Amino acid sequence: MKILVVEDDELIAQTLRIILSDQNYAVELASDGQAGLELVEMFAYDLLLLDVMLPKLDGISLCRQLRSQGYQMPILLLTGRDSKHDKATGLDAGADDYVVKPFDTEELVARIRALLRRANSSTQPLLEWGALQLDPSSFEVIYEDKLLAVTPKEYALLELFLRNNRRVFSCDAILEHLWAYDDMPGEEAVRTHIKGLRQKLKIAGAPATLIETVYGIGYRLKPLNARHVPVRTEENPTSSENRENRPEQPQLIQPQSLTIIAGIWHRFQAKVSAQITVLEQAAASLLTQSLSPELRQQAHQDAHTLAGSLSMFGFPHGGDLARNIEQTLGSPDTLEPDQVQQFQTWVIGLRHDIEQPMEEQNSESTLANTHPLLLIADRDRPLAVGLAHEAEKQGFRGMIALDLATVKAILHQYQPDIVLLDLEISSNSQESLALLSEFQRRMPPIPVLVFANKASLTERVEVARHGGRFFLQKPFSSTQVFEAVNQVLKRTEPAQAKIMVVDDDPKIILVLKALLEPWGLKVTMLQDPQQFWETLEACSPDLLILDVEMPYLGGIELCQIVRNDIRWGGLPILFLTAHTEFAVVNQVFAVGADDFVSKPIVGPELIARIITRLERLKLMRRIAETDPLTGVANRQKSTQDLEEMLSLANRHQQPLSFTILDLDQFKQVNDRYGHAAGDTVLRQVGYLLQQSFQSEDVIARWGGEEFVVGMYGMTSEAAVQRLITLVKLLEQQPFYDAEGQLFQVSLSAGIAQYPQDGNDLRSLYRSADTALQQAKKKQRPTDFAIATYR
Repeated sequence: MKILVVEDDELIAQTLRIILSDQNYAVELASDGQAGLELVEMFAYDLLLLDVMLPKLDGISLCRQLRSQGYQMPILLLTGRDSKHDKATGLDAGADDYVVKPFDTEELVARIRALLRRANSSTQPLLEWGALQLDPSSFEVIYEDKLLAVTPKEYALLELFLRNNRRVFSCDAILEHLWAYDDMPGEEAVRTHIKGLRQKLKIAGAPATLIETVYGIGYRLKPLNARHVPVRTEENPTSSENRENRPEQPQLIQPQSLTIIAGIWHRFQAKVSAQITVLEQAAASLLTQSLSPELRQQAHQDAHTLAGSLSMFGFPHGGDLARNIEQTLGSPDTLEPDQVQQFQTWVIGLRHDIEQPMEEQNSESTLANTHPLLLIADRDRPLAVGLAHEAEKQGFRGMIALDLATVKAILHQYQPDIVLLDLEISSNSQESLALLSEFQRRMPPIPVLVFANKASLTERVEVARHGGRFFLQKPFSSTQVFEAVNQVLKRTEPAQAKIMVVDDDPKIILVLKALLEPWGLKVTMLQDPQQFWETLEACSPDLLILDVEMPYLGGIELCQIVRNDIRWGGLPILFLTAHTEFAVVNQVFAVGADDFVSKPIVGPELIARIITRLERLKLMRRIAETDPLTGVANRQKSTQDLEEMLSLANRHQQPLSFTILDLDQFKQVNDRYGHAAGDTVLRQVGYLLQQSFQSEDVIARWGGEEFVVGMYGMTSEAAVQRLITLVKLLEQQPFYDAEGQLFQVSLSAGIAQYPQDGNDLRSLYRSADTALQQAKKKQRPTDFAIATYR
């Protein structure tokens, strides 16, 4: 059955599409009343779901116009108004029912089911065709007491045939009934679903021609002969009669539906956050009595939208706060100071409410906010406000604390992603440093960029000891601040692992998605194993989860295919199956499985196994990316990082210095003192490099005694000063051979700067190597040399 949803709030519209699609309805969307009218005039719908407040043509007027044109399909109105007058107006316009936002999704689905049942009173609770039974109340398909595991589209196909058991449907007609117009595939999709449905029916014992092809026309159910007609007797009533005599069980919203709703929330959370940002701007303007009419109107509209949608996603308190804000902004009266303070409290509470994990609001899922939280702890109010405004432009949520007490209060409720901390946030420097240590004790630790008016060596040492990640001396530009912020976050954010799940049971797939995504894992789901290879290539997973038994291709065959491929042969593979027999388990591991988990799934066990496998994979990759002797990156890994750094420098028009470091006469060290002594030198150089440069810099060994360093935002002149410190440390470092003989080493360096000396890594390397050769020519026997290109 096809439903048209006319709703201008995209968040609600998409959620309704998911909920109703999960109930096996074909759903189409329109964002305004005029578009809804045009769709009704073009296509046939079994039910309309209309928002009352719509642009272009409101829901009441649309309903009235449709009834005047003779359309008889059921119409259900949605609105945020709960007055008896509004309900009466809607029903008088021709609506069949009326639901007030925020609505309970189970109630909404029940009302839709009741309207559809009322519209087709001849519809039986159980649809039958010989030994084939379809129960719309439980979405079960049974053939001779065997339950068929059909896909949603296969179920919809059977329902279409059973409700119209004497009709032949062309491919075009099937597409129109079962797919939304904006997501309609080609006729091949119909043939594929028919083929899959026939195969499942055949396995259950149904005749191969139960769904027959009428050549040149389409498909239909094969007419029954006498042998297939169920016999009704007093002593043996049919299952249909038994079911008719018992009350219909309410079809609850399944856990997978709630998981999908959580996915919708995750998708639209950035938009909701942006709406709350508008409310925060309105709150800030109220403090300075500078709230413009335009901002007030926008904030009022956003509050109205939030009041209608937040409760649907398990945030009833947030919905109440948004309604309070909407009513306050809708009042023409000037706000008194205490009202302004109350408004501020509501907005802060609203932000806090939506940032809570959904497991605290709704135990079905956990979602994270998509905008990093930046805490600005600085007594300089103009500076803090300016950075907060810039933070919004950069895609952060800025939060300001002007004193130490406010910082601690915020930490009690929030976990900032990064902190900008002025050490003068407290007049007592020890309190500020203690706060810095507190950030590092959090789990996970919070990275901190420290501001200071002075930058003495002693102060820098104290900051480093207490866990500061970056040090910025005032005055500075906002560009410098957010370049540093982005660098720190890039180094601290965990890489998101990708999981591919192949299982023909949609419930299992959705449960896995709900279990894995809160752990920061990106899940790609696949029900049709025939699309396996294309999906594998497209998503490039870090781990593969396979079901053992699936139509067409089982997990064992897929595992063998993966293990035989050069590129994917090492991909970790975990099996899920209800089979625990020794023969099955042995076969699974024989074809190359890494792990095996039995159904039903135990969430903590599955998570533990997956995380352990991914951590092992991460360790192996780190080993593969690190030079084992020196501990710095190898050439392959550093090349990737340098390319990313160059791209960033190009995007932000920042300098980048590229340095080649070469140990002088290193072959003589190996020849004279032995290779063991040479390895000690290389190992110590790697250690000194990591100590002398920032964690954000790219440090690598490119072979033999050659090292490279990439420094973002650094000119070649500034790089020279950093290198002088390094080479002096190396010059003072004593080395001993196996017999205790003392020797020293020196190095030379060549530096090139992007973009003046090259606009890609190859040209920068050539320029730096030319500078290195010049440095070696100028070098004195017991000294080091550094040269820049130009």
